[in-house]
Amino acid sequence: MSAAFPPRRATARFMFSHPAHLIALGFGSGLSPKAPGTVGTLWAWAAFLVMHLWLSSAAIGWVILVSLPIGWWACTVTARHMNVADPGAVVWDEVVAFWIVLWLVMPAGLLAQTFAFALFRFFDAVKPGPVGWADRLFKPESGTSPRWIRAGFGILFDDLVAAFCSLLVVAALRAW
Repeated sequence: MSAAFPPRRATARFMFSHPAHLIALGFGSGLSPKAPGTVGTLWAWAAFLVMHLWLSSAAIGWVILVSLPIGWWACTVTARHMNVADPGAVVWDEVVAFWIVLWLVMPAGLLAQTFAFALFRFFDAVKPGPVGWADRLFKPESGTSPRWIRAGFGILFDDLVAAFCSLLVVAALRAW
């Protein structure tokens, strides 16, 4: 972080000040004062179900594919403007990662979707094993200024690993 600029809080005004902020903050879900990552994942679930009503699985795959580089840009810009390497209010990483989980789990009933949600939240919040490694991989060293493009990718990367771990558990359970 830059010593010249203190960290900035995410507010509705901040969110609407730049299109990247709107995306990175999950269209407002990241502004939740409690558990913004969980709220962002819930928003992702609702948005996915709406997409699932209107789009084919292939079209949803394209939405996810396009959302990754857009999300990288949005997370990079927002983290830089907040002067925080991995702001808690940035939830686009949860959104796109959970879309991947749902896209690969569907069709599934409410119970299976809820299980996928719980698994993803566990891996994202607790960060066991490879998720913790992925989370630390792109963090700046203490006392150094982040390279923002790297920090933006790091914001997404650990959630993609959490999604992968969630899908591994789902696949193992399905195979069993």
